[in-house]
Amino acid sequence: MKIKILLSAVILSIGLFSCNENNKEPVKVAKKETQSGFNYLAEQFADIKVLRYQIPGFNALTLQQKKYVYFLTQAGLAGRDIMYDQNYRHNLKIRRALENIYVNYRGVKTVDSWKNFEIYLKKVWFANGIHHHYANAKFIPSFTQAYFDTLLKGSNTKLEGEAYEIIFNALDAKKVNLNLDKGLIIGSAINFYSPNVTAEDVDTYYSSIKVDAKTPIEKGLNSRLVKENGKLFEKVYKSGGLYGAAIDKIIYWLEKAKEIAENEEQKKGLGLLIKYYQTGDLHVWDSYNIVWAKSTDGDIDYINGFIEVYNDPKGYKGSYESVVQIKDFDMSKKMAALAENAQWFEDNSPLQESHKKKNVVGVSYKTVNVAGEAGDASPSTPIGINLPNNNWIREQHGSKSVSLGNIIGAYNNAGGSGRLEEFAFNDEEVAYEKKYGKLADKLHTSLHEVIGHASGQINEGVGTPKETMKNYASTLEEARADLVGLYYLPDAKLVEIGISPDAHGIGKAAYDGYIRNGLLTQLIRLNLGDDIEEAHMRNRQLVAAWAMEKGTKDNIIEKVTKEGKTYFVINDYDKLRVLFGELLSEIQRIKSEGDFEAGKSLVETYGVKVNPTIHKEVLERNSKFNAAPYSGFINPVLVPVTDDKGDITDVKVTQPESFTSQMLEYAKKYTTLPDVN
Repeated sequence: MKIKILLSAVILSIGLFSCNENNKEPVKVAKKETQSGFNYLAEQFADIKVLRYQIPGFNALTLQQKKYVYFLTQAGLAGRDIMYDQNYRHNLKIRRALENIYVNYRGVKTVDSWKNFEIYLKKVWFANGIHHHYANAKFIPSFTQAYFDTLLKGSNTKLEGEAYEIIFNALDAKKVNLNLDKGLIIGSAINFYSPNVTAEDVDTYYSSIKVDAKTPIEKGLNSRLVKENGKLFEKVYKSGGLYGAAIDKIIYWLEKAKEIAENEEQKKGLGLLIKYYQTGDLHVWDSYNIVWAKSTDGDIDYINGFIEVYNDPKGYKGSYESVVQIKDFDMSKKMAALAENAQWFEDNSPLQESHKKKNVVGVSYKTVNVAGEAGDASPSTPIGINLPNNNWIREQHGSKSVSLGNIIGAYNNAGGSGRLEEFAFNDEEVAYEKKYGKLADKLHTSLHEVIGHASGQINEGVGTPKETMKNYASTLEEARADLVGLYYLPDAKLVEIGISPDAHGIGKAAYDGYIRNGLLTQLIRLNLGDDIEEAHMRNRQLVAAWAMEKGTKDNIIEKVTKEGKTYFVINDYDKLRVLFGELLSEIQRIKSEGDFEAGKSLVETYGVKVNPTIHKEVLERNSKFNAAPYSGFINPVLVPVTDDKGDITDVKVTQPESFTSQMLEYAKKYTTLPDVN
């Protein structure tokens, strides 16, 4: 599970509050460079801001460690094409056609149509495909089909059939559809299932696979489910199987990394990861994750594999991702206090006693600095990660949580736009956000990952959440983890263990920001009239709207109109904390008991529908700001220095010239798959 920042400054103190999504940058005067002169902002286009990040501590590594980081980043990038193909079956063919046009077209490139073509290509690069990385809607070109034909002809580029037509027609409009009425699989363009597979097929197939109830594998995690001649079967991602050409390249670099790993545990883990890629065996994947979770020594760590299932409306299929990271020693020491007290938080939570874990095992939390990302982690990157995802491994062997310090720092340094003053109710709310907002974000991220995802247990005999909660599983899990963080942010325990300076101030800033975002500012991501479909946005509105409704009677939260503008004002923070605890207990009950109908009711009642009047108002109030609502990153380039024998004598860190130059370079160096897979 991971936290991504999808918004730049627009969310205003929503906090870095939920997994697998971008949240916010602290509000400050926009600036391109820090005092050190590093330019964090690469460029902005459409609704996207592309940033750069540095790698603190890299030059202090030994040569062996630098090589280890280099080999791991190369392994990650070797699988880059996989993410495109997973996102949509025509993505690779379309991306390569667009890139060929960009490089080889010799016509006029100053007209608006060409500029619109460039923006379309950049959007495809940023999203790893033709659907928006967050909203999931297919991109609509701002150039005509006739102009596109001119570009194809003028660059000697071939793109035909469905791959050509899909750019301009209305088919496959959503990458991930969570609306049951439209069909979870038929309504989703994601390439985890052949186009003729239905949601019923998926249920039938995976319910027929029997697993050990106490140590279940993650069924379907690394495969595509297809139907041919009426028969369902899996095409497994492995060497010699689906995506084998890319996986062989990943294995090549992992083998080189294994030779120079920092310790025996790292070598053992890499050996199991290589075996998993060679065989596709999910039991090996579990064995690898156990070793990986326990491997906490060393200065370098990584994530590599088919991991998060957010892109699968049925919650089975893992998207490819890679993150390579270097330990941030100072921050990790400070945050270790949270992990050390994990059992205290579980024991003192508002959950029913039967739903609490008696022994919270091995939760480790570190702040790290990213050295490279790929796949589902790039360009739209996580800022926090908690793995493994398999619940029994977490319970029996522990998990690792990390906060990506240099990524968060880059967001902070890239600047904001002043939306805080527009959407906050008064000067006091603004002052608390400016004083405590950034730290509240960091603490909530930590609580969400270390305590939230490690908390609670499923009743014996109840299936896994993706089986019992189905398409609502991700939303409910993120809401549950968010609520754990919200419940504890105002707690004096955080002050006692030395990670919070002021329980009241941190709690107030966090609560104001969460309600403000859940009911107002996150709506700028949606087109007027749209329902909320993305799981994390549903989560935040669910929590905020439920609390608003339940708190109306006692005036805990009040809807206020001031100068024709809508605000949601918290009048009693202590009582709001009690409400958060009640909702946390109920969501845990739903998960523990596998109560699908109650889970569905919560999400559909509070998390999906948007008040059209408030939405229209929010869009109008936001229209005066021009900062892009989504942010992501280009990666630093690790350049090996070699001697006359070809041996690596050093690894240098350089910055790419631009987003475009990096994407074109990646296309040259890391094309590992054919157009059709």
